[in-house]
Amino acid sequence: MKKFKFPNPFTVLFVIIIISAIATWLVPAGSYNTLAYDESAPSFIVEAPDGNVSLPATQATLDSLQLNMELSKFEEGKIRKPVSIPGTYSEEGASPQGFMEIIYAPIRGIYDSMDIILFVLIIGGFIGVFTLSGAFDQGIAFLAMRLKGNEKWLIIILMTLLSIGGTAFGMQEETIAFYPILVPIFLAAGYDLLVPVAAIFCSTSVGIMGGILNPFGTIIASDAAGVSWTLGIESRLAMFIIGTIICIVYVVRYAEKVKNDPAKSLLHGLDIKNPFSSVKVDGEPVKLKIKTKVLLTLFALTFAVMIYGVSALGWWFEEMTALFLIAALLMGFLQRVGDSVFVDAFIQGARDLLGVAFIIGFARGITIVMNDGRISGSTLNAASDAVSGTSGLVFLPVLMAVFFVLALFISSSSGMALVTMPIMGALANVVGVPSEEIVNAYLFGFGLMTFITPSGLILPSLSMVNVNYGTWLKFMWPLMCILGVVGIIILSIGYLI
Repeated sequence: MKKFKFPNPFTVLFVIIIISAIATWLVPAGSYNTLAYDESAPSFIVEAPDGNVSLPATQATLDSLQLNMELSKFEEGKIRKPVSIPGTYSEEGASPQGFMEIIYAPIRGIYDSMDIILFVLIIGGFIGVFTLSGAFDQGIAFLAMRLKGNEKWLIIILMTLLSIGGTAFGMQEETIAFYPILVPIFLAAGYDLLVPVAAIFCSTSVGIMGGILNPFGTIIASDAAGVSWTLGIESRLAMFIIGTIICIVYVVRYAEKVKNDPAKSLLHGLDIKNPFSSVKVDGEPVKLKIKTKVLLTLFALTFAVMIYGVSALGWWFEEMTALFLIAALLMGFLQRVGDSVFVDAFIQGARDLLGVAFIIGFARGITIVMNDGRISGSTLNAASDAVSGTSGLVFLPVLMAVFFVLALFISSSSGMALVTMPIMGALANVVGVPSEEIVNAYLFGFGLMTFITPSGLILPSLSMVNVNYGTWLKFMWPLMCILGVVGIIILSIGYLI
């Protein structure tokens, strides 16, 4: 029998488009009235099947519609998309989607997501130009040589930096290049081949789980849910800090246990070959050049400016995209590379994220099929009936578990966000849970699955060090249980306050 292999994310998304189209023939059509903010008046516009109605833009209007939102969030532009109004569901005439609608769906999804797609591609170019400098690799090599004999601190510093990378821009694919550097160092320190994978993968995954400003997860999910990504940031910050500390303690304890007694290694007796045995770790400590320090500073400063721009200046995708384009140009200038080298590096970086960009379009195509088929409201109504009367303290952990399972099949954070958030974000209003907590439940559930999902990066990472997947699961399940409990506690506290 052939071993089961998880389908490609594009295959999964296209199958979901087909299933969604079939559902438009079977599921009764219906919709909720929606409320949008017109800043030019200012006023609220209620869109309903029998026509639009203009209402005063006041807190009393929101309260009368049973919308648990603050007027200031609309006035400040933090809630930009129409939101579903609880208790307004009504059935409509069917609008079944056929073969051509299925074909058009991903294309229309790409058109509809062009601002996000361009943002993703420009970030890819930015990372490509930064990678060209070798600044990050040099920083890791510098730490490795300086901390020789104190590798425990190398693990702590490395995991902290990679966790920041995960929470800042969903860093994972870029870490494949670190294994040839870290494996010889860790083995020389007395650790096993599982330690470099754990140090790298656990830190980036927990960073994604507590994504403070990850543009591929947090920002896209918040945008799809109709709220600013700055809302609920306290819960994500708590998950990021507490989760990172837990992961560091867990990995360091295992590494030191193996160092003190190699027989306690999960790889003991398996006779696994070191794939980087030819790489030597001896040599004089390297020194970071001034240019490297400047590039590392510019890299960090770019994300800091983005945070300030979005939170204080009202920036959105156009401004953020321009920021990363300018930062990429500055990096190319500081490296003093020719225009051809710069363009090649930029395009290569964008090409690396082209798959992510297309996944965003395919995922948006699912929403288009459901909306045009008028079953988004029906689905939302069925879900709201299923959880009606359920406390948010029960609803949020269950939703986190749902996202955890879904991430097994859709490993793209942006794809998952665009598939689920338009519905779940509206469901938050029906259930009485703030939309930002729905986003956090998505991040916690999806991020937890990234530790082990076979359709993600873990299998390529394990193959780099010849460690089998079963051993990784044995290593990971206690840590995942701990992080899952922490996530539920943080969601509950965020809901209560």
